[in-house]
Amino acid sequence: MFGIIRPCAEHGCPALRAAWRAHLCGLCLTLRDGQGHGARLATNYDTLIVSALAEAQSPAAAPRRVAGPCALRGFRGAEVVDARAGGARLAAGVSLVLAAGRLRDQAADGDAAFGRARRGLAARWAAGGTRLAAGTGFDAAVLVATVDRQLALERRHADPRYAGAGRLLELTAPTEDAVAAAFAHTATLAGRPGNAVPLAEAGRLFGRIAHLLDAVEDREKDAARQAFNPLTATGTTTEEARRLCDDAALGLSLAVLELELEERHLVDTLLRTEVSRAVDRTFHAAGHLGGGPSGSYRRPGWIRKSAAGVATFLTCGLWRPRWSKRRGRPCDDRCYLRDAGNCDCGNCGNCGDCCDCSCGS
Repeated sequence: MFGIIRPCAEHGCPALRAAWRAHLCGLCLTLRDGQGHGARLATNYDTLIVSALAEAQSPAAAPRRVAGPCALRGFRGAEVVDARAGGARLAAGVSLVLAAGRLRDQAADGDAAFGRARRGLAARWAAGGTRLAAGTGFDAAVLVATVDRQLALERRHADPRYAGAGRLLELTAPTEDAVAAAFAHTATLAGRPGNAVPLAEAGRLFGRIAHLLDAVEDREKDAARQAFNPLTATGTTTEEARRLCDDAALGLSLAVLELELEERHLVDTLLRTEVSRAVDRTFHAAGHLGGGPSGSYRRPGWIRKSAAGVATFLTCGLWRPRWSKRRGRPCDDRCYLRDAGNCDCGNCGNCGDCCDCSCGS
C-alpha cells in the first residue's frame, strides 16, 4: 500500500475511520476480484479517494457488503464497498495503471536484472487496469499515455544539456492530468455532471501535491542511487516546493467546497484536512519545519521494532506499539506541529457524538 493520504487515528473519529477503511478494503478486494491476489499489492491510499468521491456524490451507487476476516484487519470482518460499485472499479483500474507506471519507472532506474520482470508485471497490470476502468466507461488510455509522457519528460530533463532549464510544473503536469481525468469521471458515475469541472480542478491540484511530496520524500534516496528526481533536475529548493504545495492545497480546498455532495465528511477530511497534514508531515521530515518535541523515551532495539512493524502491518495500522510516535503521549506533545499552532485535536467536531479523539491517552 502506498500513497500520502491516511486519516490520522489520533485525530479522526471512529465513524470516519470505518468509512475510510470500507473504501480501502473495498479497493483491495476489487483488485483481487478483477486481477488476482497479486494485484492487491497495487492498493493505493490515494486512489481510494476516487471511490470515496463517487459515493459522496451518490451513496446509492456504492453498495456495501460484509467481508470475511483478513490478516490486514487483525483477522476481523468488516463492512466494505462492494466490487460492483463503479467508484471501486474505477479506483482499482486507476491503481493498477499507476502502479504499472511506477514499475516501469523503477525498471528504468534500477537493476537491469529485475527490469524484465518489472516490465512484464507492468504490462499485465496496465492491461488489467485498462479493462477494469473501461467497465465504468472510463478510457484508461489517457492514464497509459500519461505514464509514457512522464517518462519522456524525465528523460529530457535528465539530459545534462537540459538540466535545470525546465519548469517543475512541466514535470508534474502528466500526474495532474491523470488524476484530474479520474476525479472528473466520478461525476459521470454519480450522474452529477455539474461536479465535473471542480472535480477536474481538485484532481489536478491533488496530483500536483502527490507528485511533489513524493519528490521531497525521495530526494536524498534518489541522489544516493543517482535516480531522477524532479526537484533536483529543476534546481527547485525545498522552500519553493513547500510554497507550491501550500498554494495547491488551498486551491484544492476551495475546489472541494464547490462540489455538490450528498455526504461530504469523508471527502472533506481526506482532501482538505489530511492533505494539509500530509504536506506538513512530509516537509517536517525533510527538515523544512522546526524539530518536533523532544522527550526522554527509550528507543527500542531492532528486534522490537521489527516485531512491532510486522504486527502493525498485519493489523493495517490499527495497532501500534506504545513507544510509537503516534501512541502513549499527550496530544500537544505528540503533535509535532504544536509550535506552529496547527495541533487541532478537536477537528472532528463535525462528527457529533461519534468523536473519540483520545487526545489525553
